[in-house]
Amino acid sequence: MTRLGANRLASVPKDVQTPGYDRANCGVGIVHLGLGAFHRAHQALCTDIAMAAGGGDWKIIGVSMRNEQIAADLNDQDGLYTLIVKGSGAPKAQIIGSIARALCARTQADKVLEALSDPAVRIVTTTVTEKGYGIDRATGGVDPSLPIIARDLAGEGAPEGVIGLLVAALAERRARGIAPFTVLCCDNLPDNGAFVRGGLIDFAKRRDAALGRWIAANVACPSSMVDRITPAQTPATRDLARALTGAEDVLAIETEPFSQWVIEDHFPTGRPQWEAAGVIFAADVAPFEKMKLRLLNGSHSLIAYMGALLGKKYVRDVMDDPKLEALVGRHLEAACATLPSMPNMDLAQYRADLIERFRNPNIAHQTCQIAADGSEKMPQRIFAPALDALRADQPLRPFAFATALWIWFCRDDDSQSCQLNDPRAQHLKKAARQATPHMIFAEFEKIAGMLPKELASSCVWRAEVLSVLTELTHRPAQQVIQAESEKFG
Repeated sequence: MTRLGANRLASVPKDVQTPGYDRANCGVGIVHLGLGAFHRAHQALCTDIAMAAGGGDWKIIGVSMRNEQIAADLNDQDGLYTLIVKGSGAPKAQIIGSIARALCARTQADKVLEALSDPAVRIVTTTVTEKGYGIDRATGGVDPSLPIIARDLAGEGAPEGVIGLLVAALAERRARGIAPFTVLCCDNLPDNGAFVRGGLIDFAKRRDAALGRWIAANVACPSSMVDRITPAQTPATRDLARALTGAEDVLAIETEPFSQWVIEDHFPTGRPQWEAAGVIFAADVAPFEKMKLRLLNGSHSLIAYMGALLGKKYVRDVMDDPKLEALVGRHLEAACATLPSMPNMDLAQYRADLIERFRNPNIAHQTCQIAADGSEKMPQRIFAPALDALRADQPLRPFAFATALWIWFCRDDDSQSCQLNDPRAQHLKKAARQATPHMIFAEFEKIAGMLPKELASSCVWRAEVLSVLTELTHRPAQQVIQAESEKFG
């Protein structure tokens, strides 16, 4: 079967939506760092819709930070790929055309830097996960102990890290009198605009104090909140894309119908007409960020660790068990109680929508995928709301239960359906394999930047976590989780 490409657009079935604009007449205006499935199901789609609605030179140069193959595949397909939306009815396919071409930072750093320095590029978006930035949350600056940060700071050849590339491009633009681009972080991080801004300024100052001051004064880093469940591609995804489009597409991805993007509207050199794709522009994104991190992401982590410990491969498998769903509902209720009032959001409806999204039988979202990098996710998703609940004298049990399951998952034993995948895996495994629950808790307390001091020192919090850990040392996880659902569900 013929590979998807520009020459195939005219022959795809009429019920498959194709780009509603002339791709040849739209120039590049965005560079995206982190060319994964989520970007292609979210930001690239929104930009595709925006260009169909309002035109403009907003096509994207996609940059994979490490993976040469995905860049090569996108170029082979003229930047086109199939997005399959799977809800309760029949799946629907759409061909996305907003990506002009792709590069790999690991092997084409010079070309990436050239693209970032192009005066036509006005926005740089990023989805590289928290660890991809090399920023130390404790200091707000870069972590020079990380090899990629150290190498880029030393100036040994073209930079390869996200922050190094951005700062080098901004330095080039400053030297040439070109207006800086706007940096829009699209990772699920609290106050992500300020987070990236801090890393850029600190890195720049370590190289050139004047450059750091220029970035601080001139570079916009609006915050954003993104939400769309996008599972990893499977052979079934490609088979379905082939059946729906009549073309072979190695980059086909699937996603759910729900999509949300909230952005702080601060783009000095312009932006696409993203409103056409339903994007919400707000003066303050923080309440939306907190809502999503604590409700969707927090309950996702609970689902992931229950699934990993019970051998349930997908989120939908966990939600298919009424007792497990009850625990998810309990967690959502507790997390919701820690949120401020949001006049423009119906939180009760949002919670109900989350349950329905998690139940979606047509989305194969793997629990192992969500369980990865827990040490970077748990502080925002679980510990932050737990601390707020502690201060407000609200129930801690749901957060303590999720924490204990994560700790038990970090033991990384043969009974688990997926293995520990975390940048701090060695430290976590060592702590989780201590002889007694008290020793386990003490070791986790010692891991820098993990538990907030006020939370860790709380007798109530400690007792709740130790209660679940003690049960896990005496009974199989399945029995502990079942007993929890019967007592509190």
